[in-house]
Amino acid sequence: MQLVQNALIPVLLAVTGVYALYNGVDVFPTFLIGAKKGIKTAAEILPTMIGMLTVVHMLRASGAIDLAAAALAPIYQILGIPKECTALTLLKPISGGGGLALGSEIMQRCGPDSYAGRVAAVMLGSSETSLYTLSIYSGHLGLQRMRYAVIAVLCADVTAFAVSAALVRLYFPAV
Repeated sequence: MQLVQNALIPVLLAVTGVYALYNGVDVFPTFLIGAKKGIKTAAEILPTMIGMLTVVHMLRASGAIDLAAAALAPIYQILGIPKECTALTLLKPISGGGGLALGSEIMQRCGPDSYAGRVAAVMLGSSETSLYTLSIYSGHLGLQRMRYAVIAVLCADVTAFAVSAALVRLYFPAV
């Protein structure tokens, strides 16, 4: 199985190259055009990425995430989200790495088989870094008005978090 995993990417690249050559595509110049577009895109989204990473670091360092989590804990309790996971629900839409670190913290503190640990694991797998992704795409496209998109992604995140807690309660009732 390890051999298949190690060979998968090179085989896919080789098959794609052979298929392109078979169809008369000049592979290397096409690759260079794609690489130039990729570098241009990376340069365009870099300021947005730096800004979002700065915001995430400032929110974590200032304790604002923890304060907001404490304020939202009663509302999340109604949704069945454990208080240990409230900070995760605030950080995950902004930062995947920050969310993963917080999820790991929850699992170390509460245990991976605890209700909070399981809910955190399902939340990490069932949600997206939606605000981060939205800011990158809208920054790249130059979108100015995203009011409804922000509301939509936040509703999707709250739904994912509430359903995560509900499914953990459903499939692990003894915890």
